[in-house]
Amino acid sequence: MSVGLIAVAETFEVTMGIDIGTTSVKAVAVDADGDVRARTRIPHAVNAPSPAVLEHDAAEVWNASVVGACDAVSAEHPVVGIGLAAMVPSLAAVDGDGVPISPGILYGDHRGHHPDGEFVGFLRSLEQAVPDAHAYWPAQAVASAALCGAAAIDAITAMTCLPVFGADGWDAQWCDPAKLPELAMDSTPVGHRGDAPVAAGTVDALAEQLVSGADTPGDVLVICGTTLITWAVCEGWPEADGLWTIPHLQPGLSAIGGPSNAGGLFLERVRAITGDPADDPSHPDRLPLWVPYIRGERTPRHDPDLRAALVGLDVGHGPADVLAAAYEAAGFVVRHHLDVADATPERIVAAGGGTHVERWMQALADTTNLPVDVTAVPEGAAKGAAWMARVSAGLESGDLAEARRWARTSRRVEPRADWAEAGNRRYPQWRAACDTRSEAAQ
Repeated sequence: MSVGLIAVAETFEVTMGIDIGTTSVKAVAVDADGDVRARTRIPHAVNAPSPAVLEHDAAEVWNASVVGACDAVSAEHPVVGIGLAAMVPSLAAVDGDGVPISPGILYGDHRGHHPDGEFVGFLRSLEQAVPDAHAYWPAQAVASAALCGAAAIDAITAMTCLPVFGADGWDAQWCDPAKLPELAMDSTPVGHRGDAPVAAGTVDALAEQLVSGADTPGDVLVICGTTLITWAVCEGWPEADGLWTIPHLQPGLSAIGGPSNAGGLFLERVRAITGDPADDPSHPDRLPLWVPYIRGERTPRHDPDLRAALVGLDVGHGPADVLAAAYEAAGFVVRHHLDVADATPERIVAAGGGTHVERWMQALADTTNLPVDVTAVPEGAAKGAAWMARVSAGLESGDLAEARRWARTSRRVEPRADWAEAGNRRYPQWRAACDTRSEAAQ
């Protein structure tokens, strides 16, 4: 277990947020002004023995690592509330003590390919594999039980479980409600760890949005994590084929976009293949094209059978060109989402662990021809969960839009004219290559 901490002595109204990510558990202690006072990160493996499988060791990641991260931060900086966030959907079978006795199935796993939705697919698969399980819980509920004894999720997480979650709570036609987690429909704490109230677990993307500062029409929140997520902030309720529209926290606004597998899941594989060269390509016009669908694609194509391809590679290309093309492809995916949404973007707000990678941020600016404001705290989902902890602890009102006061940016990345022009020429070629690959997979 690798743990790093930064801490100071102040203890006034500091809350903790914990985020269960695809490749690590992060925890931060945040003061009332939104400044991070302590942090830790515990990396973990993603089990993908085949392109169709994506799992966590749920007992280790959702339980032990969450407790370890919580204890590490609180030992350095006492906290007055704890919040939880995690990716969706996920599900594991648990025993009577709430400890997972199956792998934790993650978003995109083939067991979610069910006509009634991904969560139903996960549930049916686990019911068959572990029929005597005490219950079936997502990551948020497992973590909540580990911290305070109550396996609880909030209404936003429950909505990702449709149709098992309905207007009156868990729908018994799908599963015995006693085998599913508690539903926390307001901000009341679900339990305590020591004296600190624990808020119900929520969705990582919501927690990230809370503190991103992407709050104005024309803003585009791009979460650069293992999953690449694009949300264009708009007035009204626009809809587009293949994309999702969700309410925004600011009145009268919504966000349109969705998740893609062309984020860290794809880029880490290309970095490993190329050796992650430090040198840059010699010329912006000399790049091949990556079709970045390394394990299928989510929005806007919704095709789990798509696979990646490298197009136009020639004898003059080297590792630096191949890697630069991967970053460019990730940026093109964002641009594609914005085109499908018919959005009118003015700037990108980049969040997530990938903001550490300067070449990714630069490619994002170059491919979209937009300035990129990089959030100051890469653990945005954990920071947003810390805000939820403040609400649950009674330190803030229930108006989540007020979390915008915690928004911070560290720098602005502007597009480079020569790379933006080259990207404009390559983008139609990239779209055509992706369309061809998609048609061939059908």
